[in-house]
This record gives sequence, C-alpha cells and structure tokens, in this order.
Amino acid sequence: MAITVQNFIKFANFYNQVAKAMSAICVNKGGIPIENYVGRFFAADVLEFVVEYGERLIKSNKDVPADVVSVLERFRAQFKHVHDLTTPSEKPIYEMTLEEFEKVMNI
Repeated sequence: MAITVQNFIKFANFYNQVAKAMSAICVNKGGIPIENYVGRFFAADVLEFVVEYGERLIKSNKDVPADVVSVLERFRAQFKHVHDLTTPSEKPIYEMTLEEFEKVMNI
C-alpha cells in the first residue's frame, strides 16, 4: 500500500470512529470509565498504527499539508497517554499470567 495523505486521513477517520464507538459502548454499559473498558487496548493499537503511518508519511513526503501534520501531532500526544496502558489492577498486560489476562478480558 502506498503511503499517502489520503490513506492517512482514512486511518485517522477510522480511529476517530473507533473512539466514538468505544465511548458509546461505555455509556451503554452503565457509564463505565473508558480506562476500565477492555476495548481500550484495541483502540490503543489502532492509534499506534495511525501515528506510525503518519510518521512514515512525513519521512517519505516533505510537502505534507500543515493541517495533516497538526492532526498527527494531536495523535502523538494522545498516544503518549496510552502508550503504557495498564489494567484496572495497574499491571501491564505483558507482565500478566494467562489467568490474570483472562480475568481482565472477561474471557
């Protein structure tokens, strides 16, 4: 797939739709905080992909519009906040046992 501004915009829109859906789900489930919703890990993965794609876009194309660069900066700032997502027990997923992971993911 070619790294283009149009594809970046599509990925950014997809992430925004995921975030909106996640917020709606949290409200529907009785107002649970987003930080306690298990889908936040997927949203963080999508955000990471969007940021990495945007960085590759800027590296490969020096004449990226300023508004696209500002959107990427906003996503970078959001990603800094979710980079080290933890579970409700404040334990990162990569340090969990299988049983702890299944409990957090409601499996």
